[in-house]
Amino acid sequence: MSALLWALVALPLGAGVLLLVVGRRADRAAPGVALAVAASALGLAVTAAFRHPSARAPFLDGLPMQLTADGLSGLLAVTVTAVTLVVLLFSAAEFGSGEARARFFGLMLLFAGSMLVTVTAATLPVLLMGWEVMGATSWALIGYWWRDPERTSAADTAFLTTRTADLGLYLAAGAALASGAGPTSYSSLSLDGLARADEPWLSFITAGVVVAALGKSAQLPFSFWLSKAMRGPSPVSALLHSATMVVAGAYLLLRTGPLLDASGWGDDVVAWTGAATAILLGLVAIAQADLKQLLAASSCAQIGFMVLAAGAGATTGGTLQLVAHAAAKSLLFLAAGAWLTALGTQQLPALLGAARHHRTVGTAFTVAALSLAGLPPLSLWAAKDVLLAGALERSPWLYAAGLAGAFLSAVYSAKALWFVWRPAVARPDARRIPAGAVWPLVLLAFACVALVVPAFPPVRDSVSRVLAASGQPAPHAWEFALSAGLALLAAAGAWAWGARPLPLAARAKAGFADWLGLERAAHVLLVAPTMRLARAAAAFDDRVLDRAVEGSASATVRLARWTNDVVERAVDGTVGAVAAGTRALGRWARRPQTGQLHQYLAQAVAAFTVLAVVLVLVR
Repeated sequence: MSALLWALVALPLGAGVLLLVVGRRADRAAPGVALAVAASALGLAVTAAFRHPSARAPFLDGLPMQLTADGLSGLLAVTVTAVTLVVLLFSAAEFGSGEARARFFGLMLLFAGSMLVTVTAATLPVLLMGWEVMGATSWALIGYWWRDPERTSAADTAFLTTRTADLGLYLAAGAALASGAGPTSYSSLSLDGLARADEPWLSFITAGVVVAALGKSAQLPFSFWLSKAMRGPSPVSALLHSATMVVAGAYLLLRTGPLLDASGWGDDVVAWTGAATAILLGLVAIAQADLKQLLAASSCAQIGFMVLAAGAGATTGGTLQLVAHAAAKSLLFLAAGAWLTALGTQQLPALLGAARHHRTVGTAFTVAALSLAGLPPLSLWAAKDVLLAGALERSPWLYAAGLAGAFLSAVYSAKALWFVWRPAVARPDARRIPAGAVWPLVLLAFACVALVVPAFPPVRDSVSRVLAASGQPAPHAWEFALSAGLALLAAAGAWAWGARPLPLAARAKAGFADWLGLERAAHVLLVAPTMRLARAAAAFDDRVLDRAVEGSASATVRLARWTNDVVERAVDGTVGAVAAGTRALGRWARRPQTGQLHQYLAQAVAAFTVLAVVLVLVR
């Protein structure tokens, strides 16, 4: 059984590394290899989801490397591999032969493999390994077209923002070690054992996990990095921002629900942060004039519902939302990428009639957008009500905030549909979308419809049993009707409003269009002080440390010169005097050595005489 789990993570990781090492020589074979690996990984993930295997290997003394595919991680593994396969199918048809396809597909497989490590990790060290590789490969994928400085700058912003939040996981790991029996305690670093820590370590662990999760999932106040990440290729956005990287934080919060509850404050902070993100980033999405920016802001808002579910203890609803969102959002990003390739734009005013011009793509896009809007009978409508039932049980105000976020979801989804379905304009220079890029969109559209089934009994009860989430609140019929009615009302209002400007003050509209000014606030509060501190440190280095080093060197040189001029002369004179004295003594000592016997006898008599006198005097 353990071989199954090792194969699940090793197959995409190994194939990705191999494609990256071989490089451009593998460009022609890269799509086929990647698709075969992704299909195999999907089969392994489905098997693991049913069998729930675990694997362990020696790592550190008392701390093995352990992976497990339980209910939640098994569902996530299937979701990740399925979306990866569909995105790679689209990419194989969309990416031209002139691109560095081995590098692209290698990075995509490496990223998917690291995400699989993240969702199957049973301990914090293994989670950190997958987390770090996922962050590094996401940076490389966002900056895939590295010759464009704007794209590399966007990749740097996304990477540095998430890396700053990732420090929380290191804080959590350190606090977990401090709370355990010793530095090699396995149980203290187990994800399932984090909730058993004592205070104050429990609060430190909770804070670290929450910060890292909110940063990775682009929740407030970290949301702005997702706007920059839209500079990457559309397949990258479809994979990273639907079922993998940005939902990794939500998955971590769902996985560590007992920790949030045990802390006494983590669940409330997480729930209200998710609700605030769903509302504020929903307003940001409404204010966007760029389709990918609208989808990016909507990703933050929709993941806000998953975070809300984690805080409210609605594990089943949060998981259903995660899976349904993966299908809908990957479809929306891929359709946006297809239109960008065909029409050369992603600005909403320039996409007028895009759905009419490419009917199949437009229809698939519509299914996903209506699902995102929460309209029945599509998947996100029902999934959202399942998680909002948990919010209602916790607090009516939290439920009201969730409904407000759902209302805004329908508004920005209808806005996107209004632009792409307006009467078509002549597009003589439009390119044809390859048929191979259309079929993945159709598959995802069917998934948006089919995934409504798990939100209703008896399948929903089975999902709860698989997730080991007993006692989950079930939505009433009036909750389904209320959310559907609000979504219909919001969508109809947005459609009737059309492209007219929002009835807001100019400053408010600019703030929402600029993602609440979060990036500028980060620069003011973090980047600018850090740069000022760095400049002060550089000035201190130049003016104090550098001068001190130069002064020390100069003093050393002067001392060496004085030593050469004074001390060396004195030493040389002393040595010369000793040598001269020794030579003089040698000459005096040689004088008695004449070789004549009578002189030696006289010297002996004189010596004995002196010795006799000394003995007489002493006595």
